[in-house]
Amino acid sequence: MSTHSADHGFFSKERITAPPGFNRWMIPPAALAVHLCIGQAYAFSVFNNPMTKLLGITESAPGDWDLPTLGWIFSLAIFFLGLSAAFAGKWLEEVGPRKAMFAAACCFGGGFMVAAIGISLHQIWLVYLGYGVLGGVGLGIGYVSPVSTLIKWFPDKRGMATGMAIMGFGGGAFIASPMSVALMKHFSSPTSVGVVQTFVVMGALYFCSMMIGAFAIRIPAADWKPDGWTPPANQSAMISRNHVHIDQALKTPQFWLLWWALCLNVTAGIGVLGQASVMIQESFKGAITPAAAAGFVGVMSLANMLGRFFWSSVSDYVGRKNTYSIFFVLGTALYFGVPGMGSAGNVALFVLFYCIIISMYGGSFSTVPAYLADLFGTRYVGGIHGRLLTAWAAAGIFGPTLVNYIRQYQVDHGVPAAQSYTATMYLMSGLLVIGFICNMLVRPVAARHHMGNEQQGQMTPAMATK
Repeated sequence: MSTHSADHGFFSKERITAPPGFNRWMIPPAALAVHLCIGQAYAFSVFNNPMTKLLGITESAPGDWDLPTLGWIFSLAIFFLGLSAAFAGKWLEEVGPRKAMFAAACCFGGGFMVAAIGISLHQIWLVYLGYGVLGGVGLGIGYVSPVSTLIKWFPDKRGMATGMAIMGFGGGAFIASPMSVALMKHFSSPTSVGVVQTFVVMGALYFCSMMIGAFAIRIPAADWKPDGWTPPANQSAMISRNHVHIDQALKTPQFWLLWWALCLNVTAGIGVLGQASVMIQESFKGAITPAAAAGFVGVMSLANMLGRFFWSSVSDYVGRKNTYSIFFVLGTALYFGVPGMGSAGNVALFVLFYCIIISMYGGSFSTVPAYLADLFGTRYVGGIHGRLLTAWAAAGIFGPTLVNYIRQYQVDHGVPAAQSYTATMYLMSGLLVIGFICNMLVRPVAARHHMGNEQQGQMTPAMATK
């Protein structure tokens, strides 16, 4: 399998192994170049309204797509994000981050192009295939590609390093949302809403940015350590010095306890994110305008982004398990307190509570790669992280479904709209209590799951020549 040309090709691990003296702070910008692009997914909703008027231009015409039809584009993208992250993780560990980031750029940028063709031909299945399937695969591979590399470069600051990149995924929507609106306005005409041209421009821009990340990424040499840093002699029992193989990790209770902890925390957060604008308007009937509600969504996006960096950095000092405990204890209290703030008419505390909740939603994503590296070692952390992200795909279905259907059930049975979220918030509190129990049950991985010295010795050359 290992030929000389394969060993030293442009995408090979040898080509991207950093020389002595390389500045590791060059790696976070390379990761951000990818994550700021794929974070566009969070801003996809800005296209929903214009895409209901592709034929009618000023208003929906017969034959135009409706919102439920368009809603599947984002759902498919998130589903394929989870699926591709799970399946591509193992491949990523074998081929290295450059080849994976290149594949992500081709899929994500190409997804926009295929979707643009689908929109111009008015074929929804091509849009589903383009942005939903191809783009979703690009999202998943792009999401996990830089993470294991960052953890290897920053063994002393694992949480902060992954937080820097994953913060970009939360912040990508800040760039994408105004850019999308400005491009559609620029390209709109009496015969076009400008979506096709916007997709082509964004696909090209994102491909170029992600390729810059792929060119810039480097991996440390096998024996590399930061200058002046030595692993602490008395480190926490929760931080392993051993490695667990990706396939073996799935046989441990720790993997599944963390899967449920992440799934439950994300279910609670994502359900609220999807309904934030409607929720605040119904909770404060007449007091909150649609524009103010849009501002609330923007503030929550900022909390999501900053929480990713803040909480993962905090975890470097207090530990990952303790950080997750804070998410569940504080989250339970805040969800329980939100309905009271709504009925008391206290907008400021209502907004503050939600911002803290959403910061912890973001923080759970950015802290979990470091949590996995602590438990399972760094060798296969990218692949293990990819498989754990199936919890996100599951939560993407559970969260919005719980919030939407429970609210509808309440309204149908005569509960005023302002109070229709109360039961949901109490249910979210209950989910977080279960998540807290899962997190408390996490213990160091048993020695029988560790790769032996001879196994690691056998695998290193194989990995180097793939």
